[in-house]
Order: sequence, then structure tokens, then C-alpha cells
Amino acid sequence: MRPCVVVNVAMSADGKLSTRERRQVKISGTQDFARVDQMKAGSDAVMVGIGTVIADDPSLTVKSPAARLERRKLGLDEHPVRVVIDSLARIPLAASVLTKGEGKRVIVVSKRADAKKIAALKNVATVIVAGDDQIDLSRAMDELGGMGIKRLMVEGGGTLIGALFRAGLVDECYSFVGNIIIGGKDAPTLADGIGCVKESEFTRLALVEAQRIEDGILLHWTVVRKEKPESG
Repeated sequence: MRPCVVVNVAMSADGKLSTRERRQVKISGTQDFARVDQMKAGSDAVMVGIGTVIADDPSLTVKSPAARLERRKLGLDEHPVRVVIDSLARIPLAASVLTKGEGKRVIVVSKRADAKKIAALKNVATVIVAGDDQIDLSRAMDELGGMGIKRLMVEGGGTLIGALFRAGLVDECYSFVGNIIIGGKDAPTLADGIGCVKESEFTRLALVEAQRIEDGILLHWTVVRKEKPESG
């Protein structure tokens, strides 16, 4: 059974995740950081794409000592499983996601990834091969579900999130909209990649809640599933 996939992003008022140079930008504040940390602590796994790892070098760890303690009381690792989508196995072995904090790591690669790099990664992570030239995200989700991951939080970047939406794999989306304008046609957005051409391809959302946090607003959406045509 595939995990429930929950996207969480902070974006500017014009929908940008960072600058055109992919430099990390502070969009939300202390309250939202605490919310995201609690959300991470309540997830079985947290996922990012290789672009986010290279640009930001995140550890994807739970920061709150109280939340880490609560996870230990439940018999869990202090941190959720860290998952990186990395078709060519470009992740540096010294990346924070591989070296900081206890817990399991999973690297999802394609068959095009270098065999020697895969062998090295297997010393520090579980490696899943899903797809020939590109990552087969549906197969990757099946593999993660088989590992017992029921709730998967996705933190970026826009290319990965866009691909997950196009594949129909997202269940919920939390988007914090901050009070800044970044601008630029090359700055990453919530859902990058090839995008949709036809309106029938659009992902439809249902608004669950809108909550003001500091100088921005948090929008909680669920994905409206397309009805399958009746056979007959």
C-alpha cells in the first residue's frame, strides 16, 4: 500500500520557492518553522529531490528535543526516514542528509546511476532502483509502502513536487504563502517541470483550512481525485 503523500512548502506571494540562483530564502518565521518540525516528527518519512540536497544541504532532522523524545517513547528513531529522489546518484556522500542524526536513509535511483556510486551509497543508505532512464515515482512509492512507510512528507523541490502531482501521487498540500515578492521567470515554483497542457490534466484541490501565521497565510489543501469512468 502506498503512503499518504503530504507536500509542505513555503513560497513567496508570487509563488516562488527561492531565487533564480536557487539560494535558500527565509519566507516563513518561527511559528511556521515549529509547525513544520512537528509535521516532520509526525511523519514516517520525509522526501526531497536531489536538487534540494545540492542547493540547500538539508539534514531533514527533527529539531525539537521534545518531539525527538516523543518519537523515542513510541519506539521510533528520533528522525523519520530520510528519502532522496536522485536518478543519477549524484548525492555527495558527505551530504548532511546522510551524515547528521540517527535513523534510516533511502536513496531512489534509476538504472542509469553509476554502479560504483550505488555500492558506496549502500554503506550508508538503502538504495531503491525504480525506473530505467528516470525515476518511476509510482514504483518508488510502492517500495516505500512496502517498507512500512504510511505517511510521507515531501519538502521539495518544485521539480519533484510537480512530478508527484502529475503522477497523481499527492494526497495533501500545505503551502505557507509569505509576504515577499521574489520574481523571475527562472525562479523555482511549487510545481515545476513540464507542467500541464490540457485543462483535463490539472490537479484539482479542495481547501480544508486557511490560517494566518505571523505575516503570511497557511493554506491546507486536499487533492480531489478524478472519478474513473464507469465500465460497461
